[in-house]
Amino acid sequence: MREDLETIFASEEKLQERVRALGAQITRDYQGKTPLFVGVLKGCFIFMADLVRACDVMCTVDFMVVSSYGDGTTSTGAVKIVKDLSENIEGKDIIIVEDILDSGNTLSYLKSYMEARKPASIRIVTLMDKPDRRTADVTADYVGFEIPDAFVVGYGLDYQQKYRNLPYIGVLKPEIYS
Repeated sequence: MREDLETIFASEEKLQERVRALGAQITRDYQGKTPLFVGVLKGCFIFMADLVRACDVMCTVDFMVVSSYGDGTTSTGAVKIVKDLSENIEGKDIIIVEDILDSGNTLSYLKSYMEARKPASIRIVTLMDKPDRRTADVTADYVGFEIPDAFVVGYGLDYQQKYRNLPYIGVLKPEIYS
């Protein structure tokens, strides 16, 4: 798999250091509260597992499966909820956990969808933020890394369901996905 990468963007050590910093920030912000971390599958699963362990607050977790990419490399713009939340979120503090904030279409849709359920608050944490590709008006409250417009894989992020198991984040060579 390493031969399919142009470069390593974030090493295992760099990822863990940043996740611990995000966990510390969320811990400060949510003292005395019990946030519900909502993971957007599949890409968030490794990041979210590490993130909740880095947070020193009582919390709960749930997951959604949302699709806007299919097997391609760009968002179709049409958001489809494949698996919804398992519990009522009214009055709860929600932290949406996403692997990458790209166009923003999915997160914009999800945030509006959840706001209609009357939570106490909604914040977004993303491992990777790619602002150059943003088409929707959405920003993350917590950002692991801001990245240029490159196709990244590893640490949960994929290309055609592959590369998720890389312990670091790498930039995929264009000839792999062209």
